[in-house]
Amino acid sequence: MSEAASPSKPNLIRAVDHPSHAAGRWTFSHPLNPVSQVEGLALSTLTGLTRAAVNLMWVPPGKESFAYHRHWAEEEWIYILSGRAIAEIGDDEHEVGPGDFMAFPTPSVGHHLRNPYDEELIYLAGGERHQVETADFPRHGKRLVRVGEKIAIHDIATAEALGGFEKP
Repeated sequence: MSEAASPSKPNLIRAVDHPSHAAGRWTFSHPLNPVSQVEGLALSTLTGLTRAAVNLMWVPPGKESFAYHRHWAEEEWIYILSGRAIAEIGDDEHEVGPGDFMAFPTPSVGHHLRNPYDEELIYLAGGERHQVETADFPRHGKRLVRVGEKIAIHDIATAEALGGFEKP
């Protein structure tokens, strides 16, 4: 006997079923980077995955993905499908293109993608999905703390130390 997938979360999404106008495609501009413009399709969410993230991403010519950042808890990876970009990894810059793979084990080195070219950049990005994540934006002196879907961003330099945990 075979198990059937949930009608709202199929196990298979065919390429013809997720064109650029597909439901579930989102657009994002990072609040710390005025040049950030990325569109994505959360393939993992559409198929019901809850512990791993896989996103199909588009960055238009002249735009950037998010903001230079590093993760403390969630590993992340990027695989370039088409187009080119400048990958900032730590203090180095690398031109990347189709077939190039980047991985960021935690705690990760800072990283970011810029598309200064005339062609759209298309890539897969993914990683872990933990209930709690902390990420730093070292060029902005900011720290993001995410618990579930709630996000707080703080100044690293002025953040007050947390007190001890309450005893049960």
